[in-house]
Amino acid sequence: MSWKMGSTERTGVVLAILAAFGFSFKAIFVKLAYAVAPVDAVTLLTLRMTFALPIVLGVSIYVGRSAPSLTRKDWGLLVLLGLLGYYGASILDFVGLKYISAALERLILFTYPTMTVLIGVLFMGKRMEKRQIGALALSYAGIGLAFAHDLGVAGDVNAVLIGAAFVFGSALSYAMYSAGIEVAIHRLGAIRFAALAIIVSTLATQLHFVLSQPLSALVLPVQIYVYGAAMAIFSTVLPVFWQSAAVRRIGSARAVLIGTLGPVLTIFFGWLLLSEPVSLPQLVGAGLVLAGVLLVSRRARPPQRQAHEVGAVVVQGSKF
Repeated sequence: MSWKMGSTERTGVVLAILAAFGFSFKAIFVKLAYAVAPVDAVTLLTLRMTFALPIVLGVSIYVGRSAPSLTRKDWGLLVLLGLLGYYGASILDFVGLKYISAALERLILFTYPTMTVLIGVLFMGKRMEKRQIGALALSYAGIGLAFAHDLGVAGDVNAVLIGAAFVFGSALSYAMYSAGIEVAIHRLGAIRFAALAIIVSTLATQLHFVLSQPLSALVLPVQIYVYGAAMAIFSTVLPVFWQSAAVRRIGSARAVLIGTLGPVLTIFFGWLLLSEPVSLPQLVGAGLVLAGVLLVSRRARPPQRQAHEVGAVVVQGSKF
C-alpha cells in the first residue's frame, strides 16, 4: 500500500512539473514564431486556438453527455469569462511579447493572483490581510527588478514600456477572469467550464481575425504553423489535463507550489533558445515574485471545499 502511495505521489509530481513546463513554454513558442517571419498577434493566436479547438470540442462533448443543459445565465457567464480569460488576456499577452523578453512576460503574468486579491478588495467587499499586503510588496518589488533588468539590456526603452503595459493588461484581464470563475466552476464543473470557455474564446479570436486581417495573412512559413500547433497541444490542452491529474494525486497546494517553477523555466529557456540575457537582479526579482505568489496563495480551506479548490486550481493553472 505504501509503495502504491509513493508511486502515485511520484506520478503526481512528474505531472505537475510537465504542466509547469508546458505553460512556461508558451512564451518561448510565441517568440520563436515571431523570429521566423512577420506575423501579427491576432493571426498567431488564431492558429493556436484553432488547433486546440477539435480537442476541446471532444472534451466538451464527452463531459457534457450526462450534464444538465446550459441556461442563458450559464452562457452569459461563459461568454464573459471566455472573452476575459482565453481571448482578451491572450491577445494582450501576444502583442506584449513583440516588445519584451519571454522572461519578463512570464514574471508579469505571474502577478495575476495578487491582482485577483485587489479586485476582491476593491469590488467584492473583501478585506486585505497583512500577508496579502506583504505578497503585493514582494511581487511588485520583484517585477521592478526584472523590469530594470530589461530596461538595462534593451535597445529601445519605449518598446519595453509598451510591451510591459500590454502584458500588465493581460494579467489584469486574467485576474478579472479568475475572480469570476468560482461561480462558473460551481455550476458547470472545472473541466467542462475550461473546455467551453476555450471554445468561446476560439470563436471570438476567429471573428477578430476575419474582421481585421485578410485571408492572405494565413500564408505563412510552415514553421509558424508548427509553433501554433505546439502551443495548442503542449502549452494549452495537455498542461490543463496534466495539472488536473497532478492535483488529484498530490493535492492542490503541492501542485501550485510546483507550478511556481514556470517563470524559472521560462527564464532558462529564454536564455537557451532565444539568447535572452540573464542577470542577478532578474533572478532575485523572479524569486520575489514567486515568494509573493506563494504567500498570497496560502489560504486555509475547510475540508468541504476541497473539491472546489481542485477545480479552481485546474482552471486557473492554464496561464492562458
